[in-house]
Amino acid sequence: MNSAGHPEATARRGLELTPFRGLRYDPDRVGSLAAVTSPPYDVVVRPDGLLHLESADPYNIVRLILPQAATPEARNEQAARTLRRWTAEGVLTTDPEPGLYVYEQRDREGMLQRGIIGALRVSDPSEQVVLPHEDVMPHVVADRAALMRATRANLEPLLLTYRGDDATPATTALVERTAEQPPLLSTTTEDGFCHRLWSVTAPDTVARVRAELSRHQALIADGHHRWATYRTLRAEHPSPSPWDHGLVLLVDTARYPLRVRAIHRLLHGVPVHEAVAALAGHFRVRRLGTSLDESLETLAKAAGSGNAFLLAGDGAFHLVDLPDPGLLARTIPTDRPEAWRTLDATVLHATLLAHVWHVPDDSASHISYIHDTAATVEKAERDGGTAVLMHPVREELVRELARQGVTMPRKSTSFGPKPASGLVLRPLDA
Repeated sequence: MNSAGHPEATARRGLELTPFRGLRYDPDRVGSLAAVTSPPYDVVVRPDGLLHLESADPYNIVRLILPQAATPEARNEQAARTLRRWTAEGVLTTDPEPGLYVYEQRDREGMLQRGIIGALRVSDPSEQVVLPHEDVMPHVVADRAALMRATRANLEPLLLTYRGDDATPATTALVERTAEQPPLLSTTTEDGFCHRLWSVTAPDTVARVRAELSRHQALIADGHHRWATYRTLRAEHPSPSPWDHGLVLLVDTARYPLRVRAIHRLLHGVPVHEAVAALAGHFRVRRLGTSLDESLETLAKAAGSGNAFLLAGDGAFHLVDLPDPGLLARTIPTDRPEAWRTLDATVLHATLLAHVWHVPDDSASHISYIHDTAATVEKAERDGGTAVLMHPVREELVRELARQGVTMPRKSTSFGPKPASGLVLRPLDA
């Protein structure tokens, strides 16, 4: 398999997707299905966002994916107790038959994404079946692993992409044909996305889909830490076991291209004037206006010809570009492809964070990673820190580096739309 979705002449294990008995909310037991859903755990980064979700419904999934207690052990045990209680009370019920789930997302502007949710065999990067493209933070993997151990469940699906082709007619037909049928559930969340879910249980249909996908590989679009968590937990349990598989959403991006957005950085305790002053002689810095949209347009133009970033937090925006070539030569590792060495994320982490600002990129007390652009700026202004706004990288470049086995700096991309958490869970004891 020399590229995502294209088999080689030699045999190699590809994607092994398995049906499972999904655990789903009983719509008669909750205020609404929309009110119990949440974005993925790492998108809910602000306390006010967490409080909003907790207040939306007493059964919101955030109480499982982001439990609140005094210690990590207490949080995880609380999530486990909550899951057991909701299951015992019938708030969450297990589907009677194992199946694959067709999942659709559609927004007000006509954005449409469809894919298949299933339990995927966990594989190592050396197998080149599931391709990671970003590094992970060990403490986050440890945190997610402890939560999964306690709950014995995959609480939310990862987002993986594959490139469908002439070898996947049954899979393509299944997704499109199923979407014409009445769904198991349909709900519209407050972000304007309509979510629909179907279960596919017919053994012959499931077998055809599994056979087609077994000749493909996938790129992790969202969920690197959870995939690393799956690998950690699989290694802890003798095979065969339920931990051999993990919950994923597979999307054919030949048919449904994903949006690729940037993940921004918030530097704690570094005021903008200090960040700007440290750049003297290393980068060009130009003060822009106060309009976020206009500044992002300027960033996009600058990023077209080289590395560029926006700094914010003092009421204005500052364009940072034209790095000193000598500084890059001294700070960027030379053992990676040129495409990796020139990434904005590489320059940010290897040069700016490590050598100019001296900010550890893996310490939550020094840096936060935030998906929402406006929220990053607002928090920087409120806390007196520096927001570093990024320009998104192209999906083709991400996929090409992943095929070469080269990982990008952590939190380099944000693919979407991401699957909503809370629509279907995978209990490991079902």
